[in-house]
Amino acid sequence: MRTNRLLLAAAAAGLALALTGCGGGGDGAGKIPTAVESTASGGTGKATGSGGGGSGKDEVSAYVDAQRAWVKCLRANGIDAPDPDENGQVDLGDARPLKTNPTSRKALEKCSADKAAVPAEIERRLAPKLTPEQIKKQFEFADCMQKNGAPDFPDPEPDGHAYGDDQQWDATTAAAKQAARTCAPIIGDPVEQGPGKG
Repeated sequence: MRTNRLLLAAAAAGLALALTGCGGGGDGAGKIPTAVESTASGGTGKATGSGGGGSGKDEVSAYVDAQRAWVKCLRANGIDAPDPDENGQVDLGDARPLKTNPTSRKALEKCSADKAAVPAEIERRLAPKLTPEQIKKQFEFADCMQKNGAPDFPDPEPDGHAYGDDQQWDATTAAAKQAARTCAPIIGDPVEQGPGKG
């Protein structure tokens, strides 16, 4: 069950469709990467994660503005994209036709520079609420990872999630991969190695 997976990256990847980081809804909604998958954050663009200056409100406003620019680019290049919602999420529906259509693929590539990274405040808003037992497992998993070869693995926040820049850790080392194999049973997750950072 998806909620049994480590929910550290919360909504970052859940906001992306299975394209090149397209906004929420569709079949990508609710996908929560495991900690072993680390930090594949949707988007490459201008908005920053939790490490940036300014208030969460400013971050959200900048993100929504950037998403509007992205939608405008998509529309100018042949994709009938809806306006972003109040959280900047754009529901493009089923991603498969977009991925198989050469015009849509070109539009997504052309507009990728306008696609903003999801700020930590949006991740917090959209993160699923965890049960006390799930939160406890997130802390146990993080502790296990840190003690078994991934000392840079992030501690979750009190709600059991890690947001924005706090997600960054190096999943590429042999020690980190071994830690993931050792600790995966804590969260009942099959070992899936992700890119991490680097």
